Amino acid sequence: MVNTDGDEPAPGTFEIDRADLISGLGRGLQVIESFDDDHPRQSVAEVAQRTGIPRTAARRHLLSLCHFGYAATDGKWFWLTPRVLRLGQSYLGAARLPRLVQPFIQRVSMQCGETVNVSVLDGHEVVYVARSNPPRHVSIGYQVGVRVPAHVVTPGVVMLAQMSPARLARWIEGHDFIGYTAATVTDVSGFRQQIEEARSQDYWTTVGQLDAGLRGIAVALKDRHGRCVGAVSMTVQTQHYDDALVAAQLMPLLRETAQTLRPVL
Repeated sequence: MVNTDGDEPAPGTFEIDRADLISGLGRGLQVIESFDDDHPRQSVAEVAQRTGIPRTAARRHLLSLCHFGYAATDGKWFWLTPRVLRLGQSYLGAARLPRLVQPFIQRVSMQCGETVNVSVLDGHEVVYVARSNPPRHVSIGYQVGVRVPAHVVTPGVVMLAQMSPARLARWIEGHDFIGYTAATVTDVSGFRQQIEEARSQDYWTTVGQLDAGLRGIAVALKDRHGRCVGAVSMTVQTQHYDDALVAAQLMPLLRETAQTLRPVL
């Protein structure tokens, strides 16, 4: 996951000598990541084109994934199998953050009757890693494991607001600001303004940037050293919450949760 605290390595990481890297493993992961909603089935040529891996090598990686059960083929087309989900499940099972925050967000969800999420920033996407739904209530928002472009959801904005100016500039330069609704901010100047406002407020709320009927609210999660490690957020229906109600009922709960978690993160 990407560190949002300036240009220093994330806590617990260190610089790795390139001589110690296994390039084949990296390429195999590239092949897995090349499959998505728009490319659920691919030929060898398509994988090679999307990954930049030579066609012969792409074929060997795909056949290896088939051999180990992570992909399947009919001889021409390749697709991933459910076994790939074990890779993501390994993170959720081993990572400290999802396990640590779960009882805290469960308490908030019970208090307000809304779904509460915790997410992290992975490159240019927000990944939801923990979730708590209120009992006997139709939940909305994002399931654990869902990835969403960071510029259209409030957790992305609050986490990006913790970046150093240099790192943020590089992030913006490499990001594709796709529009999803009429409210989506797709121009760089407008997005920078959002970041500055989120930084000064220490939270962010928005309406309809990804779904016209939903309002998002998020607060950055910081560890005891002040480094951003994620975000805690809610997604609610706009017809039930206006700005005043969000400020009065939901924002204090998210702020309190972030403050309570800080000493133990």
